[in-house]
Amino acid sequence: MNELIRVAADVQGFCESRRWRFCFIGGLALQRWGEPRETIDVDLTLLTGFGGEDAFIQALLDRYQGRIDDAAGFAKINRVLLLRSGSGVGIDIALGGLPFEESVIARTSRFAFPGQVSLLTCSAEDLIVLKAFAARGRDWADIEGIIVRQAGTLDWRYIDAQLGPLAALKEAPEILTALAKRRTELDR
Repeated sequence: MNELIRVAADVQGFCESRRWRFCFIGGLALQRWGEPRETIDVDLTLLTGFGGEDAFIQALLDRYQGRIDDAAGFAKINRVLLLRSGSGVGIDIALGGLPFEESVIARTSRFAFPGQVSLLTCSAEDLIVLKAFAARGRDWADIEGIIVRQAGTLDWRYIDAQLGPLAALKEAPEILTALAKRRTELDR
């Protein structure tokens, strides 16, 4: 089993032992749904809600090392806790509280990674929404890989219903146009 998956399994075990609601997003989920690419960190969303984040942050910092000075303060402001495993693998934990994030976690399913490690990952549709919202160049390439690999199986009504309000919140309607163009070109 590679080190990234080993660390993800450790984080999952830690979260499950506390009955926390979470799922893996980013590069690990991409290995399941899209064109796998090298990833150097473990990304997950942890449902903390708003106002109760401190207990989650402290428990995670007791288990893993912060990757930056004042990781707790950064997490409280930016809603992302940047950690490092004992072996040096980065762990990025998004502190979820929005209804969309709750929906992402409710829709998770298990996937067997190499070494027969079963990890909870977000759905293909939710991964598209997350990546479109981030809208970085790498994210658009990842979305294209998901659309091609999952062609004809994606729930576009769900994707549109989730991404529309997020794009409006970000004041970035161009995200919807960019995704629609890729769908037209690639989902055959």
